Amino acid sequence: MNRTQGLFPVLAAIAIQLTLGIAYIWSVFQTGIANSIFGGNNAQALLTFSLLLALLTIGAVIGGKLAFRFSTRIVVFIGGIILSAGFFLTSFVTEAFPQMIWITYGIMGGIGMGFTYSTTIACAQKWYPHKKGFVTGIIVAALGFGGVVFTPIVRELILFFDSDAVERIRRSLSAGGISAREAGEAMRGIGNPGEFGEFNTFIVLSVVFLVVCSFGSLFLKNPPDGHMAGHAALSTPKALKIRDYTPSQMAKTPQFYLVIFTFMLACMGGLMMIGFAKPFAELRGLAETATIGILAITMFNSFGRLFWGAVSDKLGRKNTICILLSGAAILSILVGIVPGLMIYVLIALIGFFYGGLLSNFPSLTADLFGPKHMATNYGVILLGFGAGAVLSSQIAGHFANNAVRENEPALMLPAFVIASGCSLLALVLMLILKALRKKQLAVN
Repeated sequence: MNRTQGLFPVLAAIAIQLTLGIAYIWSVFQTGIANSIFGGNNAQALLTFSLLLALLTIGAVIGGKLAFRFSTRIVVFIGGIILSAGFFLTSFVTEAFPQMIWITYGIMGGIGMGFTYSTTIACAQKWYPHKKGFVTGIIVAALGFGGVVFTPIVRELILFFDSDAVERIRRSLSAGGISAREAGEAMRGIGNPGEFGEFNTFIVLSVVFLVVCSFGSLFLKNPPDGHMAGHAALSTPKALKIRDYTPSQMAKTPQFYLVIFTFMLACMGGLMMIGFAKPFAELRGLAETATIGILAITMFNSFGRLFWGAVSDKLGRKNTICILLSGAAILSILVGIVPGLMIYVLIALIGFFYGGLLSNFPSLTADLFGPKHMATNYGVILLGFGAGAVLSSQIAGHFANNAVRENEPALMLPAFVIASGCSLLALVLMLILKALRKKQLAVN
């Protein structure tokens, strides 16, 4: 078999995951959407992104089942259409019915992302089962790096469309096409830069999703029969044969519950810092440089996915996750200790360890439950991540509200103490999982 055959599916998966990173940069849209259609209600605007994350897990389960029944190519193609249609329809949302964005961006966007996310990871893993940690790390790093690449692009698009709208209103007023009162109302609708251009930007992004996912899906296919078996000795410890579990069979194992609860607890600290890196820096008197916090956690999150994915191929998935959980527990405690600008170093390290967790849990799922149903199985495991995302946002949001109200950053520290405790509890669960695995190896 041509050694380059597996390269094209991986490259296609990287390109698709890179564009999926666009949906994760909601913070770029948050203020403009809140002001333009929700009357300044940030909570209602943020619910849009929360719905996307929640529906992503459901879409991943459905997409995984469909990929097993039909093909990865078809599911990714359909997912790209749903995602593109969701963003395109978002461009027509108005303040008359702002809740429509929850359906278009949140529900349709989340399901479309779910269809493409775990299926592309599973496909790439099947081509390189002996290097699944490294391959998974590359792919999920592309998702994180998509945020780095597209954030400045999307910002410029928003500003461009804002400026274009202003110029069109001025031309219409000069030509007598609209009255001064109508022009004033239109200008107030635009408001500050970044409060109007989002909706035209969604049209551009919908085209990006459609083109990349449609074209990339053409290169996604599973390897021929026997390809994975030929690498079994390289990828399976002590020649233990990995059983391919269906989702229902997986749900009957104790390993499943250990993994899903470990994932839920493990992601808490990273999600808290991702959501509040900039506000936390501002509370500490670093408003002028607060955006460094966003850049630091985004960049090191992406790098951590790649680095720790490769490390896990050498140390093993469970050993690597234990290291990551230990580091996360220590780093979360240090949030209230490090002085001045050192907070940015700490934020970067938290992102680095958090990224490693996201690249290791897909590979751990394939190690424990086999590659055959991996797309669906990991979609189910992602429910733990979804639960962790909701819990962390509520916990961090509660303490952040207190900290902002009193202008006292120390009031936010209990959130990270809780995150540290969650990491330690997740470490205990992972050690139990290791013990179960050793027992299984001994029996075999």
